[in-house]
Amino acid sequence: MCARTAPHDAPALVLIHGSAASARSWDALVPMLTGSHRVIRIDLLGHGRSAKPDGPGYATSDQARRVGQALDLLGVKQAVIVGHSSGGVVATALAERRPELVTALVLINTGPSLDAFIEAGSAAVGLTQWPPADEQIRRFASTGFSRAGARIPQQLLDEMRAMTYHTLTATMQATTDYLKQQPLPERLAVLGKPLLVIFGEDDRRWRSSSAADYRVVPGARVELLPGLGHSPILEDPQRTAAPLLAFAEIHAAASTAR
Repeated sequence: MCARTAPHDAPALVLIHGSAASARSWDALVPMLTGSHRVIRIDLLGHGRSAKPDGPGYATSDQARRVGQALDLLGVKQAVIVGHSSGGVVATALAERRPELVTALVLINTGPSLDAFIEAGSAAVGLTQWPPADEQIRRFASTGFSRAGARIPQQLLDEMRAMTYHTLTATMQATTDYLKQQPLPERLAVLGKPLLVIFGEDDRRWRSSSAADYRVVPGARVELLPGLGHSPILEDPQRTAAPLLAFAEIHAAASTAR
């Protein structure tokens, strides 16, 4: 499922959410991006208003393939692709599968490899029921913010509860499997795509210092946002949008010039 805004002929900016989220996680950013871009938001399979089938199909490569198909249906020939958290893993897979479609990439708090994962802060859901109770979801979501005890938006509770146990575990396992195969910086270094990495410096899921690993990608820019955690798109949309928009405008213009 996808949602779009702004004129059809504006440069395309595609937003891909992370695990246990949906296209709604970008709500606060979208008004800051639509002035100069055709913003397209994707609900990955198993999330939001997309289907939630049992069985296979949640592999990262499959998610990337469906994003590409959605953009084909919308007539998008080139786009700047933005991914938050595991959405950045899907964005990377899309660039590998469809390099002609991807003008540039923006990864927001996307861990470069499993070595960067902060296991002690992973907040195991401890599921004893499905759908989970609010308190279970809050424990799961708490490390998505810069400080313990942060208020968890109601929409996050609703989005996770709308998933199934299978869709949640399958999508999280798919991200792990993809990172096991090869770290993202190694994958991106050979693609030659302009790259911006934005990282909340107080991320409690992935070591923010690991953002430096992306510097192996030629020309990569890394922006650390002090005081923000794993979800800067929710904690401070304006600070997150500023470098994203500047980068997207440069590379959208470069694409148009070609």
